[in-house]
Amino acid sequence: MAAYVMVQSTISDQTQYQKYRDAVLPLIHSFGGKVLVRAAVEVLEGEPDARPMVVFEFPSLDAVKAFWNSPDYVPVKKLREDVATLNIWAVPGV
Repeated sequence: MAAYVMVQSTISDQTQYQKYRDAVLPLIHSFGGKVLVRAAVEVLEGEPDARPMVVFEFPSLDAVKAFWNSPDYVPVKKLREDVATLNIWAVPGV
């Protein structure tokens, strides 16, 4: 069953964050993940949070966890330290 990772971010240094993007996307792909959505959010109801959203699809929640806990992700994750505040959710599909 597919699983999804949803990310909303506030980025203070676009140049540094681009280094993170360039490094993380191939790693995500190596775990079977792909980008489904990268767009501005239109709030229809509830608390407004109009930060852009990125949604990744993975083959399973296990694949999400394997990516997230991968030793290869540790140095990549450090690239975004101090330049971005992220909210990240993992959601199993139905």
